[in-house]
Amino acid sequence: MEKAKREWFIRNIAEVPWRQFPNHFGGALSKPLVMPETAGSLHIDYRISAYQPMAHVTKHSHKIQEQIYHVLEGEGMMEIDGKDYVVRRHDVIFLPPGIEHSIANSGLKDLVFLVITTPVTDVVD
Repeated sequence: MEKAKREWFIRNIAEVPWRQFPNHFGGALSKPLVMPETAGSLHIDYRISAYQPMAHVTKHSHKIQEQIYHVLEGEGMMEIDGKDYVVRRHDVIFLPPGIEHSIANSGLKDLVFLVITTPVTDVVD
């Protein structure tokens, strides 16, 4: 996708369509609120995700990117460095580069969380 023009905005979350990104399965959807292709951002990728029961993202790690997950609703399982952790409302998870992780909705209702990633790409210069 092409990079959006870089300028300020106020945008309601309802205006941003849901997307299923690569390696996300079973109703693991995200709204790309701020990222290069939606906001022209250079340093931040900011999304809200809603995973239906049993939805998940495959295990992966990032070379240089840092991530923060902030759980807003529901509960699920997050695998971090080979160990499973229950995550639920108001849990904040910080992941430095190189940490293998995945998240899945193991609950009975949607798992809703924010994901903040910096930098926007995982390319090593």
